[in-house]
Amino acid sequence: MIRTRFAPSPTGHLHVGNARVALMNWLCARQTSAQASSQNPAQAAEFILRLDDTDRAEQHFADAIIEDLTWLGIDWDRTFRQSDRLDAYHRALEALRATGRLYACYESPEELALMRKTQLARGKPPVYNRAARTLSEADHARMTAEGKQPYWRFLLDDRPIAWDDMGAGAVHFDAGHVSDPVLIRADGRPLYTLSSVVDDGEFEISHIVRGADHIANTAVQIQLFEALNYPPPIFGHYPLLAGLDGRNLSKRDASLGLRDLRNEGILPMCVNAVLVAL
Repeated sequence: MIRTRFAPSPTGHLHVGNARVALMNWLCARQTSAQASSQNPAQAAEFILRLDDTDRAEQHFADAIIEDLTWLGIDWDRTFRQSDRLDAYHRALEALRATGRLYACYESPEELALMRKTQLARGKPPVYNRAARTLSEADHARMTAEGKQPYWRFLLDDRPIAWDDMGAGAVHFDAGHVSDPVLIRADGRPLYTLSSVVDDGEFEISHIVRGADHIANTAVQIQLFEALNYPPPIFGHYPLLAGLDGRNLSKRDASLGLRDLRNEGILPMCVNAVLVAL
């Protein structure tokens, strides 16, 4: 079954770049459902709206996202918030810990920045050197006595990561060129890499269409899907939209925000048509 999702973070207003992501995933599901309705209704597709609200989320931004998507004519079959699924993320962490794929780290942001700077100066990829994996039980006890709370990284397999991407074609990452991702902060909050994979796995998302800035995320997420016994979805990455200054769009680009376009009197189908034509 085709199942796609749009997963905005309610930390700002949507702009046309966000709308393009939503449209591509929505159209993927709705086109499949339209074809299935005349051939095999059991194969109807689904489009899910997921609010990634575990980090600095604000309710008025969540309300604005729903308002903007409704204005565009985008509907969804199911919706949920990540803040309601914290238990699922902690279960996944325990599963990773039980298989030895999770390890504690204590470096400060300044220490990590110095590590990356040193590696670059030596002509090496600026990836985490796994120094925390050499810590002894006495080292961990000392860190705890000093009041340091660990953050936790996922141990990647030392093997190439490759997949056939719907947008970027054949993608390949060499082992050693990707850092072990941080999955949980020192304060216990899960990070995007973990929560997104758990949600996509449990809700059986079949296709993930998103911007090319997520390709490196996909490389580590594929191994995380496998470690949690989820089949990885099919991925499609495409070039990001850029502003007139050549920079990628962001939530700070108010002139390209959906509510600003709406206030200017631009019709939603005009926005949809331009974004799909791109």
